[in-house]
Amino acid sequence: ADAEGGMYGYARGLFISSPKVGNGTLLYAAEYQHDNGPWELPSNFNKANGVVRYSQGTDDVGWSLTAMGYYGRWNSTDQIPRRAVEDGRINRFGTIDDSDGGDSKRFSLAGEWHRDTELGRTEILVYGVYYDLDLYSNFTYFLDDPVNGDQFQQYDQRGYGGVMARQVWDHELFTRPSVSVAGLQVRGDGIDLGLNRTRRREFLETTRADQVGEISVSPYVQNETRWTDWVRSDLGLRLDHYHFGVESEPPGDSGQVRDTLVSPKGSIVLGPWSRTEVNFSAGMGLHSNDARGVTSGMDPADPLVRTYGAETGVRTLVVDGLQSTLTFWWLQNDSELVFVGDAGTTEPTRPSQRYGLEWANYFSPVPWLTLDLDYAWSHARYTDDAPEGDFIPGAIENVLSAGVTVHDVPSLGGFFSSVRLRYFGPRPLVEDDAFRSEGTAIVNLQVGYQFNARWRLTVDVFNLFNTDADDITYYYASRLPGEPDGGVSDFHFHPVEPVQVRVAVTARF
Repeated sequence: ADAEGGMYGYARGLFISSPKVGNGTLLYAAEYQHDNGPWELPSNFNKANGVVRYSQGTDDVGWSLTAMGYYGRWNSTDQIPRRAVEDGRINRFGTIDDSDGGDSKRFSLAGEWHRDTELGRTEILVYGVYYDLDLYSNFTYFLDDPVNGDQFQQYDQRGYGGVMARQVWDHELFTRPSVSVAGLQVRGDGIDLGLNRTRRREFLETTRADQVGEISVSPYVQNETRWTDWVRSDLGLRLDHYHFGVESEPPGDSGQVRDTLVSPKGSIVLGPWSRTEVNFSAGMGLHSNDARGVTSGMDPADPLVRTYGAETGVRTLVVDGLQSTLTFWWLQNDSELVFVGDAGTTEPTRPSQRYGLEWANYFSPVPWLTLDLDYAWSHARYTDDAPEGDFIPGAIENVLSAGVTVHDVPSLGGFFSSVRLRYFGPRPLVEDDAFRSEGTAIVNLQVGYQFNARWRLTVDVFNLFNTDADDITYYYASRLPGEPDGGVSDFHFHPVEPVQVRVAVTARF
């Protein structure tokens, strides 16, 4: 059982239990959370989660049935224009349209069965989900409609379900130990979604409404073989077949489209030597586009977009207490998906190329101290020429996460503590890189005490140094009351929440 409370109306309760029932185990959990945040318009966020799972058997033979549910409701303080803060019309935690917000719910039921035999391991998962979202947003304020404003409602009601199954065999390949997998993933979605113009959550008119059906069938095979003590390979092949069907209002965007892509993938791992191994990987993948864009009557998008990727890296334990991994990667997309701030949607754009490195470190010089450092750098550009430029808006270039954790110190009893830094570097906001976001660095502190096997107290301080930074930044045109037709191009940001303290008491029994 966990009870938490903190600043800005934050409260959370959690209860989890897993008693034996009959020949199996019943796991059940319930969570409730409320939060107003530091916003001038209290978010009045209420969230309820629940899960119930009954399982029987062992790792060799068994099954489980899981039901989950979620409900959330909130008021939104979306990104705001910087000029409105600088001229004093609102403060950093204010809002332009105080009727933005939404609610969402999701319920699911899943059944899983597995069995190990002399022939191998069989795993089957069957699931079904119902999802509902109503979201009211206003990113441009009065740019398109100076009288009623630009608020719009996105609604999405869908039921989806599917099957995931795989068979695993242990065998020999050319006298070498090998593991092969054959699998199948099938999913179907029935979606009722649309976009309405609204004023303070009151309906004005329908922009578009769609009934969407999607079916995907994806068989795959995989083989992992250890050729020598220091060489092993992992090869795979996956086929993805998608069917998109859209009934649209207006009807010009209705239609049906099918597409299929085959994606080979492979890896070779060399080592270990001196507690170090090297890996090389390459393969093809894909991402799908919005079904409504795929069947559009004007300039339809490709249903499935090919991606190509490769990476090479080294992982070492050569220094006692240190785990370190360095990876260089490359990714090519036949089409990028980019967020459009003044529409609140994503749209397919030009092909791109990205590459970068990731460096992960986990160091424990003594049993009671852990140091970790993760750094990632990436370079992202469109690969075809265009007058607007080749930078990808929002593509972050530098990310850093670091922490120091103290735990199980003999002289301090049950005391534990950690300090963590998260840094997100500047990024381009437009294609010619004329406007960039600022970097964001946040330090969080946790201090706690484990009194005994049952009771634990934890104090978290988020944004320890009360950093005045942004966690979202865009650059686009919007219009406030009194501004000229066509609006004003400006930075639009969502601020990092200020310093806040939360206290949690946890009991295990």
